[in-house]
Amino acid sequence: MSDMGLPPDPTYIQDPEHIPTGSIPDNYVSHTLKHQEALPPITWKNWYKELNWLHVFILFVPPTLGIIGAFDTPLQWKTAIWFAVYSFLTGFGLTAGYHRLWTHRTYKASKTLEYILAILGAGVVEGSIAWWARGHRAHHRYTDTDLDPYNANRGLFYSHMGWMIFKPRRKPGHADVSDLRQNPVVKWQHRYYLLLAFIMAVVVPTTVAGYGWGDWKGGYVYASMLRLVFVQHSTFCVNSLCHWLGEKPYDDKLTPKDCVITAVITMGEGYHNFHHQFPMDYRNGYKWYQYDPTKWFLWTCEKVGLASHLKTFSDNEVQKGELAVQLKRLRQKQEALSWPAGSSDLPVINWEDYQSQAESRALICIAGYIHDVGDFLDKHPGGAVLLKKNIGKDATTAFFGGIYDHGHGAHNLLSMMRVAILLGGAPHGLDEKVVPPGQHLRVSRYDESANKGHPELLELSCES
Repeated sequence: MSDMGLPPDPTYIQDPEHIPTGSIPDNYVSHTLKHQEALPPITWKNWYKELNWLHVFILFVPPTLGIIGAFDTPLQWKTAIWFAVYSFLTGFGLTAGYHRLWTHRTYKASKTLEYILAILGAGVVEGSIAWWARGHRAHHRYTDTDLDPYNANRGLFYSHMGWMIFKPRRKPGHADVSDLRQNPVVKWQHRYYLLLAFIMAVVVPTTVAGYGWGDWKGGYVYASMLRLVFVQHSTFCVNSLCHWLGEKPYDDKLTPKDCVITAVITMGEGYHNFHHQFPMDYRNGYKWYQYDPTKWFLWTCEKVGLASHLKTFSDNEVQKGELAVQLKRLRQKQEALSWPAGSSDLPVINWEDYQSQAESRALICIAGYIHDVGDFLDKHPGGAVLLKKNIGKDATTAFFGGIYDHGHGAHNLLSMMRVAILLGGAPHGLDEKVVPPGQHLRVSRYDESANKGHPELLELSCES
């Protein structure tokens, strides 16, 4: 759909929150970026006017209170254990609940599990399910564009927390959240979110430590304030570090990456390249050994009847994606290497011309190709005598096992010494040895002619 016929300021541009899906044109991203008016850029002169003070309070007050309190509050071992346990519990509220259940619908949860995750998720104080999931769906749909609310291309700090500290320069892209608007648990949590957040972030961790082992102050400082900071920044790393640190084994077009370090930091969300390619999979750690406690938590929930229909992407298709990236990298490595001249680029000479030229040059015929070994005489592991005795002769039998059955390195090196083709020269009986081992498998682009110039070669197709 082109821009022609569209109003200059359609609803889907200025109000992406409340529009029917059918109203979105096919060129939504480009048209919106072209016509949606963005706020002026943040500068050193106006930054203080662009702060989102609610988010500033949530992000900076807890660490300030926690750090000040920690100076005169000893950390008891029971409180330290409670800090770790409650960090995982509230973290699961986000990773298993906000993210994998409500944003990506990777499984079905019983009402009991839904309420548990909704309550625990509120304890991280990152907004309600409805708000969080809406932003994250936009992130996946418009990754690395200006319609991505935490666009990684705008820098590590911006994608980590800058997008919350400052007012967004433009509205995030449209994301369909009609299913969430109809979910009773999501609506319930949204209605009572402020109360739930205060109870789960402050009251519960403090009172458990207080009534449990008398450490009221430690419960507040460590299990409440510092635990809140720890879990928040752990999940913020999904938007920042997971787009910066690691590798791209499944697709290299966008910024998400896989890394075991970020997986540990984010409770399993660090296999982010896999996740962005297969977001409907309940796993982020696709391979059984990859660290993903959220995956194991959901697997356990299924076994005890709290979860069902855990979705997994086809292993066959996952491996296709992985292979495509591997082939592309092999192609890049292949193109950085020097290769022998093709048959069509070499002159053809008869036997008499070959012998005549061999009187003044160190030429040897092997498998129908004429090779100039002059620069290799003193480097030959078997000594120069073996080469000199075959100058002007056919050394095919000697090279292919008569004197020594040469390995891959020798075959590849010899092919780089080709200078001509012998007229009527026949390949050795073992045809595969005519082709240097380094060229037995060539990675070609999909638009290249298959087996061009070398009918013996098996080429692997790779779309660049």
